[in-house]
Amino acid sequence: MLLRRRKRMKKRKKDSNQDIIDQLAVAYGMELETVQNYIANSVHLDGVRSDVIKKALAADIAEEVLHAQQLAQRIKTIGGTVPGSLALKPKQKYLQPPKDTTDVVAVIKGVITAEEAAIEQYQKIIQTCDGRDYVTQDLVITILGSEEEHRREFVGFLKEYKA
Repeated sequence: MLLRRRKRMKKRKKDSNQDIIDQLAVAYGMELETVQNYIANSVHLDGVRSDVIKKALAADIAEEVLHAQQLAQRIKTIGGTVPGSLALKPKQKYLQPPKDTTDVVAVIKGVITAEEAAIEQYQKIIQTCDGRDYVTQDLVITILGSEEEHRREFVGFLKEYKA
């Protein structure tokens, strides 16, 4: 009897959080896809001007993995199932390694677009959580600050490379 009651309570908790879980899963997939593309671009780029960008991408990989881990833990904590690779839908056409391995500007623009998409997703989660799930909201606000900093860094790179 107690076991059935616990299962019902767990199901209700999951159902009441499903919209948050779904949005966290989207952000989780975005973070993992960003990691893949940062790795690819940090290895793919060539040329004298690419070194700073390659190092910046390589340095950001660990932080993006941490974000994915934090999101996965939160999904699990609020009653969801962390998506496996087959459940994730890649969307970052703008961050694929360019054919021209010296096209640093294309990679910088791709990173800016990826960060802007992440910022938009995190703002959506923050709004959904407002008044309902302050722990998730706090976590996402912290991650949002990091994404805004990444975007600022690459906007600065773009200014320099366009000059």
